[in-house]
Amino acid sequence: MISNHLGMVEALRPASNELAEAVEQFLAAGGTVAQLPSPPRKPLPPPRSTKIDPETILKRRKPPITRAEREALRKLAEAL
Repeated sequence: MISNHLGMVEALRPASNELAEAVEQFLAAGGTVAQLPSPPRKPLPPPRSTKIDPETILKRRKPPITRAEREALRKLAEAL
C-alpha cells in the first residue's frame, strides 16, 4: 500500500531509525520485550429505560390563537 503522506514518512525516518537503534541496544544489553494483554475497554453505558416519568415530559407551548379567535376577542373587548 502506498501512503498518501510519503513526505511525512520520509521526514520522520531519522527518528524512526534512532528508535530502532535504541531498541537493538536495549535487547543486546539483555533487555526483554513483553507482550502484555491490552487494557480493559471502556464499558458500554447501561441501556436507556423505556419508562417515561410524567413529570419530566416536555411542557409543550400552546399553539397561538387563530385569526378568528383573535377577532372574536377584539369584538368582546370592544363590547366592554
